[in-house]
Amino acid sequence: MSWFSRKEKGIVTPTASKLDAPDGLWYQCPSCKKAIHTREHRLFAYTCSGCNYHEKIGSQDYFELLFDNSLYTELDPMMGSGDPLEFTDTKKYTDRIKATEYNTGLKDAVRTAYGDINGLPICISAMDFNFIGGSMGSVVGEKITRGMRHSLETGKPFLMISRSGGARMMEAGFSLMQMAKTSSLIALLAEAKIPYISLMTNPTTGGVTASFAMLGDFNIAEPGALIGFAGPRVIKETIGKDLPKGFQSAEFVEEHGFLDFIVDRKDLKDKLSSLLGMLK
Repeated sequence: MSWFSRKEKGIVTPTASKLDAPDGLWYQCPSCKKAIHTREHRLFAYTCSGCNYHEKIGSQDYFELLFDNSLYTELDPMMGSGDPLEFTDTKKYTDRIKATEYNTGLKDAVRTAYGDINGLPICISAMDFNFIGGSMGSVVGEKITRGMRHSLETGKPFLMISRSGGARMMEAGFSLMQMAKTSSLIALLAEAKIPYISLMTNPTTGGVTASFAMLGDFNIAEPGALIGFAGPRVIKETIGKDLPKGFQSAEFVEEHGFLDFIVDRKDLKDKLSSLLGMLK
């Protein structure tokens, strides 16, 4: 016989009275499925304490993780995209931009700021994948080059944090021109002997990989990041062969000589400051 029996039948708790965990209180790792408190997830720099899966994060999170006391000065924060081609697919490009700005609170797919990392001055451009897949349009190229010009004028090292699906199709040739535009500024940084560090995160593909992402004095990446020009599915369908295990992962790219090293996000700030200290 059960130790408990309900005396009244048909007791129903109203939905408004049910106690549920607030949204966003817990984070479940998409890799190992471990559930951890969001505070713990943030403490681990948005990596899983179980399997070390690196969650995708945006420019704001990187700025807060890297800049001392989360203090920085942003360059050109209000610069936004135009519509030089009057492009329309399922919707007008201008409408897509407005909707994405509203949903993300961002003006475009990159933000640039300067400040200190462990007391060492630096200028950082960080891409946001939530803004049309982190696609590279004219504003992305312009904001990155303006950040590089700031480094040229002040002598600050430059860090590029890439996360992108490639060139923005809505701007066609204007987008592809950003490859040459950013690459030319990287050449000027090299002539001025100002360090340029490229950090590739998941994913870094397309025209971004084919230009500024792979042109660093130091090319580094987060663990498990997808890095390549075309995606694995496209390559497999093109060559008609199975691809090697781990193809285009950061570990595979490092093994084949295209990365200097892979750095855990929890160690990123200290690794960067050590590297900058050696380059002074």
